[in-house]
Amino acid sequence: MPHMTAFARNQWYVAAYSHEVGRELLGRTILGETLVLYRSEEDGTPVVLHDRCVHRRYPLSEAPTRLDGDRIVCGYHGFTYDTSGRCVYVPGQKRVPRTARIASYPVVEQDSLIWVWIGDPALADAQTIPRARHLDSPGWVTVRGMEPIDCDYGLLVDNLLDLSHETYLHGGYIGTPEVAETPITTEVDEGAGIVRVSRRMDDAECPPFYARSTGIEGRITRWQDIEYHAPCLYLLHSRIAPSGVLPEADGSDPNGFHTEITYAITPSGDGTVYDFWAVSRDWATDDTEVTEFLRGNNHTVVMQDVTALNLLQKTLGTERTGYQELSINIDTGGLAARRILARLVEQGEKPVEKIR
Repeated sequence: MPHMTAFARNQWYVAAYSHEVGRELLGRTILGETLVLYRSEEDGTPVVLHDRCVHRRYPLSEAPTRLDGDRIVCGYHGFTYDTSGRCVYVPGQKRVPRTARIASYPVVEQDSLIWVWIGDPALADAQTIPRARHLDSPGWVTVRGMEPIDCDYGLLVDNLLDLSHETYLHGGYIGTPEVAETPITTEVDEGAGIVRVSRRMDDAECPPFYARSTGIEGRITRWQDIEYHAPCLYLLHSRIAPSGVLPEADGSDPNGFHTEITYAITPSGDGTVYDFWAVSRDWATDDTEVTEFLRGNNHTVVMQDVTALNLLQKTLGTERTGYQELSINIDTGGLAARRILARLVEQGEKPVEKIR
């Protein structure tokens, strides 16, 4: 993907998992905006402020900055801010300058994710945040993690919307020949900013990721249905079952193994992206050995992507300007995502309407 320096503002982005945010100060950078996150002492709601003191720009996420109740006290000179970002105390004087204020960002906690609005606060609408209910729903068990990648966020979008690379990059884990050989179907909802890519394999090899965790022996029916909500949330609805075993006529699927694979793709800055990943399952939910196997196995897969994308970014930086990119059928979903992201960047002032 061509080098991307512009970001889609006036959008919701995942800044952290719920479990990462507490009374310890957490620093994150999103779209080049430095943020500090913590929870209110009174009711536990998340707070997101600009991570720089107005006085000498000391990072508020760094020690010895501390919390005093719900107020954050800069560890350099003691400037103190409330949850709205208003400075309520400066050292050595009673009068607080009217300009002593840091930005406060709209924040929503939903589906065990902390979403932050980067843009005009007046446009923030929590109803436009796409859902990932399986992340904290009863009957599902989730393993998760986050890896920073030194690449443009568009490269990660490309990677996830074209799963044919599983055959080659992730062979021995989740990749089998059928993933690359099976044609895809693509649906694009330009208005809602959603791209759907499906790959249905009726007779496929069972990759080790599933063979060792489900106990299935032999060939499988394997379905991969991607749902990308630009710019941040990617959902992969995965279903496997022994070959020939299909869902019931009423839509129930008692003999299938369902896995929801979630990625939050959050640009940190130019050439850096946070890769939030999670694997949720509705089978063997009490089996801790399966949980730990999936955690370790998927982390290995994620790190294979991290290594490849870091290398790709470095390689693209050495290309002559104006190089010609070649795209084929498997790139249909990724190209649609590029168009949507480019429109969101250009549009800027108005959030895209989401379908819940």
